Amino acid sequence: MLFYHRIFFCMHGPPQVPGGLTKETEVLHMFGKKKSRAVLGLDIGSTNVKLLELGRSTEGYRVERYALGALPADAVVEENVQNVAGVAETIRSLLIQSGTRLETAAAAVTGASVITRTIAMPAGLSENDLEMSVTLEAEQHIPYSLEEVAIDFEVVGPWPDNSDQVQVLLAACRRETLTDRVRAITGAGLRAGIMDLQVHAMERAFTLIHQQLPADSRKIVAVVDIGATMMTFRVLGGGQTLYTREQSFGGRQLTDEIMRRQGLTARAAGLAKKQGNLPPDYETELLEPFRAVAVQQIDRALQFFFSSSQFRAVDHIVLAGGTGAMAGLGELAQENLGTPCKVANPFSNMVVSANVNPKALGADAPALLIACGLALRSFD
Repeated sequence: MLFYHRIFFCMHGPPQVPGGLTKETEVLHMFGKKKSRAVLGLDIGSTNVKLLELGRSTEGYRVERYALGALPADAVVEENVQNVAGVAETIRSLLIQSGTRLETAAAAVTGASVITRTIAMPAGLSENDLEMSVTLEAEQHIPYSLEEVAIDFEVVGPWPDNSDQVQVLLAACRRETLTDRVRAITGAGLRAGIMDLQVHAMERAFTLIHQQLPADSRKIVAVVDIGATMMTFRVLGGGQTLYTREQSFGGRQLTDEIMRRQGLTARAAGLAKKQGNLPPDYETELLEPFRAVAVQQIDRALQFFFSSSQFRAVDHIVLAGGTGAMAGLGELAQENLGTPCKVANPFSNMVVSANVNPKALGADAPALLIACGLALRSFD
């Protein structure tokens, strides 16, 4: 596991810390300075929340409990929590629905709201001196006042070709982004123990997917996570993210079209889409055109990647997210793009507890990729 997979923030009391930051409203110590404990993976998306609890068995990981729930309209806008009470209420309902007894959550912020930089520091500094030096150096790399952000760092290793320096990964996130998520989590009665980076949660879960791919198609893999409003395209090599791009596209476009044609509410349209309770012409009139557009979006993301890197192909495409799991999308993408495609299921090789419906879990698995990566923090 790479060092930055341990990234997390945890809440503290009010004393001052270097740089004038206060630990009352700030979230610090992202890189695993606290002892690991069992945590719930809590993925707060744009339209729903996914909750997952993992455990251990003699055969490996075990899915203990999970639940998904819809958020109130506009509770999360452009990845920012706008309705703290609404998000808290959704989380609270999932706790009851799942029956979990865990009290600590691991959630995530997206890469767009986080700044990371690798900086050089003198080797051999004490922890306190390194913290002070990094805090001072951070002002040159962060385009915000230090009072507006939470920061943390981790030593990566020696600086290439210079044994007198070390590489330090610096991470910073706007306080408001963290605070609203923490308020929603604590408002649901949980402790906000870990705030990961979404990209690192995905990488952690991807290690489970990677094992399922044929050996000759593991080198360069594109993970395409299509949610309700956003498609996140990431290319991984050696388990590390090489490229990331977000495109405004998602399942809500299909839901809106169902609403328009059938005169349904957004909730009813989403339920009908999931359960298949739609007219016979739905497949040809709406679903097939939407799948074609989704493949075009994936192809577009691939072309952007090829044009900005030395790569001209990927070995495999993994589809994730609620929309990425759409029936027939993987087959259509593989046929049109000429690249093997697989729908993500990080639970394929896990034991499933009696509390979980295996069939329902299989259907929801692609949407639980980030929640899985977060729940895996229990075992760091």
